[in-house]
Amino acid sequence: MTVDTIRVILADDHAVVRAGLKAVLGTAPDIQVIGEASSGREAVALAERLKPDVVITDLSMPDLDGTAATKEIVSRGLPSRVLVLTMHEEEEYLIPLLEAGAAGYLVKSAADRELIAAVRSVAHGDTYVRPAAARILARGLTRKDPAKAERERYEHLTPRERDVLRLIAHGYSAPEIGDQLGISPKTVDTYKQRIQEKLGLAHRTEYVQFALKLGLLAEA
Repeated sequence: MTVDTIRVILADDHAVVRAGLKAVLGTAPDIQVIGEASSGREAVALAERLKPDVVITDLSMPDLDGTAATKEIVSRGLPSRVLVLTMHEEEEYLIPLLEAGAAGYLVKSAADRELIAAVRSVAHGDTYVRPAAARILARGLTRKDPAKAERERYEHLTPRERDVLRLIAHGYSAPEIGDQLGISPKTVDTYKQRIQEKLGLAHRTEYVQFALKLGLLAEA
């Protein structure tokens, strides 16, 4: 085994499917299967213990399905990249899986031809989708506003609360904000409390992240 070997975990509730995938991957000298799981929860536990480069998971599994397992692996900050295999076509599942943090999506019927390339692609930091899925992805991302939720929450703020949010994100202190807006630092703190109640923002880094999503830092 070399330092360039891609370490893989297989997760599928059918042993015969895992055996078939393992046989396909066994033809690649740079890929090694280091573990197998028969449920989503087992896949997450195995990923946490072995920290593979790639987790190949079925979409439909007991305990946790592929989407939920992907979210768990991503939320735990594991280094593993998740490649989801399924019998289903992309239309219904592709975008939700990518939003959950999956690095790739492959229909099982294409696994014998594309699995090795897909594993190598996601292991090297790329996102793998079949060429036929590109149109679906483009349509879905065009329809979706990634900042929609933040924008709707922002609309609940008063104009003065928006001013305070923007200035905090820019790095101004309460006294400096008070000077700019003609109010006392204590009043600034009151506005900050209201912003926290409405948006859940408590620290400046959270203000910055929120403002970046809405493009507020570009404003003077």
